[in-house]
Amino acid sequence: MAQTKNFRFEELLDKHHLKKTGARLRVLSMMYSKNTATSQPDLESVMSDIDRVTLYRILNVFEEKGIIHKVFDLNGTANYAVCHADCGENHHHDEHLHFNCTNCKNVYCLDDLHMPRLNLPEGFKADSFTLYASGLCPKCSKKSAVTIN
Repeated sequence: MAQTKNFRFEELLDKHHLKKTGARLRVLSMMYSKNTATSQPDLESVMSDIDRVTLYRILNVFEEKGIIHKVFDLNGTANYAVCHADCGENHHHDEHLHFNCTNCKNVYCLDDLHMPRLNLPEGFKADSFTLYASGLCPKCSKKSAVTIN
C-alpha cells in the first residue's frame, strides 16, 4: 500500500512539474497521513533529517503549486493542510471552515460543510475567503464529558 501512495505522490509531483526528491515525497506522505493541518515546527520535529530551510522551501513551493494551503491557528502560527484537486498554481479553493480546537490546538479543515454565499457590497470582488471557528474537537469534547461525569 505504501508503494501505491508513493506512486501517487510521484504523479502529483509530476503533475506540478516538480522534481521527485526524497524530502518532497516524505513531506507529502506526512501531510497526507494527518487529518489535521500541521505547522512547520511540527514537521521539523518528526523530520529532523530535513533541514529547516529545505522544509520551508518545500512548503512554499507546495503552496504555490496548489498542493497545500496555509491556515492559521489561534496563536497566529501558519499551519498547512492538503488542498483539493481543484486547487492550482497560485489559485486555491480552500473556502471551507477551519476549526481550531482550543484544547488540543489542532486545526481541522471541515470540507463537507455547506458554506454560505458571500453577499459583498457593490464594488467588492473576493478572490477567496477564510472562515474560522474555535471550540472543542470531537476527541476533546469526549474527554471533557468524561471528566465532568
